[in-house]
Amino acid sequence: MVSMTYRDALRRAIDEAMAEDDDIVVIGEEVGRYGGAYGVTKDLIKTYGPERMIDTPISEPGIVGVAVGAAMTGLRPIAELMYIDFLGMSMDQLANQAAKIRYMFGGQIGVPMVLRTQGGTGRSAGAQHSQSLEGWIMHTPGLRLAMPATVADAYHLLRHSLTLPDPVVFIEHKALYAQKEEVDLDAPALPWGKAAIRRRGDDLVIVTYSRQLRFAMEAAGQLAERGVEATVIDLRTLNPLDFDTIRMEVERIGKAMVVCEGVLTAGVAAELASRITEECFDFLEQPVARVAGEDVPIAVSPALEAASVPGVDLIRDVGERLVRW
Repeated sequence: MVSMTYRDALRRAIDEAMAEDDDIVVIGEEVGRYGGAYGVTKDLIKTYGPERMIDTPISEPGIVGVAVGAAMTGLRPIAELMYIDFLGMSMDQLANQAAKIRYMFGGQIGVPMVLRTQGGTGRSAGAQHSQSLEGWIMHTPGLRLAMPATVADAYHLLRHSLTLPDPVVFIEHKALYAQKEEVDLDAPALPWGKAAIRRRGDDLVIVTYSRQLRFAMEAAGQLAERGVEATVIDLRTLNPLDFDTIRMEVERIGKAMVVCEGVLTAGVAAELASRITEECFDFLEQPVARVAGEDVPIAVSPALEAASVPGVDLIRDVGERLVRW
């Protein structure tokens, strides 16, 4: 067992993968000399040099476009975008090229790249640096999507992402980088695309991912003090989505809520709630509850920022109402 932060786990995953595979290169703004916007690639340039730790101009379309071309021609790039909010500028390269090339070429060529980026609130970074845009990725066939919530998953999911033949979007919540845990990285990891049941109960199912797992677990602890025992499912990846685990627990318990930081309208929570309703309808005792972000741009004010996304109190209160109805 070792104690490490979420940031350290990501760096270790990249370091080990680069040591094993000379075709892995890192591409992005300030990933080399500066060490990445959140310090994930710090000091790696000392080991791998500027030929593999490639600092780019400030051009998100250029970063993703170069990564797509490099992946198609034999390398395995890790591209970093400082914030997921900048994804819009590179959606043509990502959604129209990376996601579709395998299909357009009949499987003869793939795009084995990982796009690392940071999302979410918690740092008063404002409306253009705080969004949760995983719904954009989940909506695009051909893109894999990982959103680790724990230190161990940050390591294992990134390591696994760097073995896949298809493009992976790897979203790290900016409020998790300093999270520290005792982990055994040599212990067997869950398979890629498999959800984790982090807590078991018989009264309610809470489905979540990324930083909201921390809030859901704390809320579940408070619910237990009030006599409500919740099962908490950490999805870990949104594509592939382990709906079998969701279905099994919802059919067993009959009450479910989905907790996401992204906005409520047409977001991940809406998709999951709809699918649970369609596929588990005969087992549901209550409508599926959606707990998600407000449909507003994120404010700089810490108080307003916190009020715009789910927190422990909201998750706890919605869960209790769902069970008491």
